[in-house]
Amino acid sequence: MANLYYAEELTDADFAVGELIEVTGDEAHHAVRVSRLRVGEHILIGNGQGCIGEGAVEVAERDRFVVRLQAVHVQPESTPGTSAGANSPELVLVQALAKGDRDDRAVEQSTEFGVDAIVPWQAERSVSRWSGSGEKAEKGREKWQRIAREAAKQSLRPRIPGVRPLTTLAGLCELAAREDVAVVALHPRGNNPLSAWVGSLTAEGSGAATNPIRHVYLVVGPEGGFSDAELDRLEAAGAQVAVLGETVLRASSAGPAALAVLNLAFGRW
Repeated sequence: MANLYYAEELTDADFAVGELIEVTGDEAHHAVRVSRLRVGEHILIGNGQGCIGEGAVEVAERDRFVVRLQAVHVQPESTPGTSAGANSPELVLVQALAKGDRDDRAVEQSTEFGVDAIVPWQAERSVSRWSGSGEKAEKGREKWQRIAREAAKQSLRPRIPGVRPLTTLAGLCELAAREDVAVVALHPRGNNPLSAWVGSLTAEGSGAATNPIRHVYLVVGPEGGFSDAELDRLEAAGAQVAVLGETVLRASSAGPAALAVLNLAFGRW
């Protein structure tokens, strides 16, 4: 399987069969010096915004390589899933800040599982704190974006999921009040399994094509879980509280597991 390299500065117009694509900077340095990219090797090059070109390397120098495109593939922005899941709503992971690298792992694995966007949020019980400094929050967001980029490369994804600014419980409650948004908090207090909830959306006669829900926000708490007050406010705003199964998952694995359920239900997998 060919390796994928990103050059985000490329526009869709740059991708055409027969065109030469030059990549420089850190991405080229890593490809040539670390991955040992060589002339003649067949690779993929993408802009992280839906376009991927296939081609053979014609030049491989210290901090630069050139590929001649032999084929081009485009994933339209209007279909965040695969072609089979063209009517799938946008799937967004709202990941609580967690200690250690648990939130980092959630970002990585959720990207591999096809999440469309990621939103960090500082829960009441989050040990890690980004608030109080706009600079700290932005640095944290940029770190998550780098993790998502690398995971997208590994997964050969045409699109890199964007990491949005830090949100709050109030922001999630505002989203839950929208008719085109479903906010689902993953917590053992839920009486309804996530599989049953999404099944009601995709049941015969109310499938994804006619379903008004265009955005699903999966909310994962920190290692200490949601507080009762947080769940109460979310439910009062219109959010669902759902359970994944009989066991309790870690903050790093709950999001990816929930995405697997939704990928199947919406025909992405």
